[in-house]
Amino acid sequence: MDLVLWRHAEAIDLELVGDDMLRTLSPKGEKQAQRMGAWLDRQLPAGTRVLSSPALRADQTARALDRKYKTSSALAPLASADALLDLVHWPDASGCVLVVGHQPTLGQTISRLLGMKDADCSVKKGAIWWLRLRERDAMEQTTVVAVLSPDLL
Repeated sequence: MDLVLWRHAEAIDLELVGDDMLRTLSPKGEKQAQRMGAWLDRQLPAGTRVLSSPALRADQTARALDRKYKTSSALAPLASADALLDLVHWPDASGCVLVVGHQPTLGQTISRLLGMKDADCSVKKGAIWWLRLRERDAMEQTTVVAVLSPDLL
């Protein structure tokens, strides 16, 4: 199973809208999402399942991929790593799943899957972490396929 975690791109300040769920991407965030969406579209296998937080900034980020996707409240801001992993059926699903979400949920999920000492890994806005579950010597291992920031595209 491949799990691609994509943090939403840069958004406007909360003070501008007053409701965290209604924050939109900033002009810089729109560019970040477009660059990463184009890269992901070239890399992701056909049939990749795409899931997004219902927050507007995550929805806008997911739209930049230009593929069908579903939103889930299990990916809303401050969701748990357990909720994310249950939603994607880790480690039992097959194929590839892309999740567009938020910190700290994405960082906590990465930390757990990679066995990091810290409970939270930092994920830059607009960046992706591509993780793969594989079996080696009769043991399941999570490996890092790619970590990429939109600033590098």
